[in-house]
Amino acid sequence: MAEPLSARWGPYRAVVASRVRSQTSYRGGFALDLVSSLLVGVVQLAEVLVLFHSVDSLGGLDLAAVVLVFGIADLSFSLADLVVGHLDTLPVYLRSGTLDVFYLRPQPLLAQLVTSDISLRRVTRIVVAAVALGVGVAVNDIAWTPLHVAFLVLVVLTSALTFAAVFVAAAGVQFFLVDAAEATAAAVYGGRYAATQPASVWTGPLVAVFGFAIPIAFTAYLPVVALLDLPGPGWLPGWAGWLAPLAAVWMWGVALLAWRSGVRHYQGGGG
Repeated sequence: MAEPLSARWGPYRAVVASRVRSQTSYRGGFALDLVSSLLVGVVQLAEVLVLFHSVDSLGGLDLAAVVLVFGIADLSFSLADLVVGHLDTLPVYLRSGTLDVFYLRPQPLLAQLVTSDISLRRVTRIVVAAVALGVGVAVNDIAWTPLHVAFLVLVVLTSALTFAAVFVAAAGVQFFLVDAAEATAAAVYGGRYAATQPASVWTGPLVAVFGFAIPIAFTAYLPVVALLDLPGPGWLPGWAGWLAPLAAVWMWGVALLAWRSGVRHYQGGGG
């Protein structure tokens, strides 16, 4: 008889609940974490506003459109960061040999690592991004239809999945690199920064990496171009933004391949 789904996920819920309780137990420190995370989000949004004091448009987008790009990109990344962002600590487990402990439990390794922690301080980043998205939606002249609304919601969800896949792929590569976490961090957090900018200003190498290999351009910029019915960046048509869900599927294919290759490569901590 198959085990009920609620019972199967019971251990994961218990671990996540324990992490939530541990982070909220020290209310003063937790409040400082929330405020610091909030300030980081505000400063990054302010960078966009400061930039447009010097220019009227960037890569064919005005300030209103760029705020919408920022809102979608930052909200999607923050959601992924909240759920799987702690996967970038995998090198710590590998170096200390403590990853082997996870192999003793009868649950999938990736599911255990994802539910092993949750950083509630990132909630305030989500708030900043959601406000930016709301402002971007309000100030842009978009002829909203049910299709546009559904597309916007779908883009946020699939873009969060794309960023989550980037975290998983980077974790899979860590099994080979171990002491080169900065290399994968450049792809993960560099991709987050690139997603908040118009992809039309990217150079050729950036287009190759973040336009196709790691489809960051499909997380915010191209969907906004499609919503505003603007011409594409030259290397893709404007309607390509409607393909954002396919970009998430592609990225998860790459992520699962990287993860499976990494797990098969791992030979244990030697303890």
